[in-house]
Amino acid sequence: MKKVLGNIGLYFVAVIFLIINGYPFVFTILTSFKSQMEYMMSIWSLPGKLFLENYEKVLAPSFLRYFANSLFVTLIAVTIIVLAASMASYVFAKLEFKFSNVLFMLFVAGMMIPIHTTLIPVYVLVNKLGLYNSLSGLIGPYVSFGLPIAIFIMTGFFKDVPKDVIEAAKIDGCSHFVIYSRIMFPLSVPAIATVAIYNFLAIWNEFIYALVLINSAEKKTLPLGIREFYGLETVNIPGILTAILVGALPVMIFYFVAQEKVINGLVSGAVKG
Repeated sequence: MKKVLGNIGLYFVAVIFLIINGYPFVFTILTSFKSQMEYMMSIWSLPGKLFLENYEKVLAPSFLRYFANSLFVTLIAVTIIVLAASMASYVFAKLEFKFSNVLFMLFVAGMMIPIHTTLIPVYVLVNKLGLYNSLSGLIGPYVSFGLPIAIFIMTGFFKDVPKDVIEAAKIDGCSHFVIYSRIMFPLSVPAIATVAIYNFLAIWNEFIYALVLINSAEKKTLPLGIREFYGLETVNIPGILTAILVGALPVMIFYFVAQEKVINGLVSGAVKG
């Protein structure tokens, strides 16, 4: 009986949390199908009919360009982070060399640096490299900010791989690159999913560096596009919520697809490491 009552209590708390966290999303979806007039007349009611003009505005070519820019920058940056962090983590976890712990701590120390304190140096560097107002100029800072946490997670995961696996591969004549690419990298899928999701979220939603390093409309990323859309549709709350909803969908889909691997990666990499 105590166990049953305990489970009922847990389910009750879970339902409360679901309502608290899920209702804003449901409210956003319902409001996106309302006209501005219908929203002003009845904020909390269900839409009387499906009003699709909000989606027509959001899916206009200009807004889709912002979406494509963010997708390009995010995918390239996350790919570089995953590859670079996995190779560095293999070295830190499985190769013994002088000052390896010192180098690892220097990488991890990057997590303690507030990224906005580097805004001016990054702006000067990007400007001198001739990458100002280009999507390539955003990728470099995003990669550098994503590497510390990625190396921390993946190094902890690689350390849990038994040494016998590495030794057996060496006996078979495998080089370190073959061991990394054919054994360690495939085994680290949970950690890779964790790193990819974390950095996808951070880069997709990043605003301040995009604001400083981009000044032309055709190069703006999605957060800048939503800000511009808000300026044009300030009083059109349903339209603004529609833009936010469309911008959040890729991240939500990506997370729901890989959430199990994300949890496994956090447990195996961050906690055990």
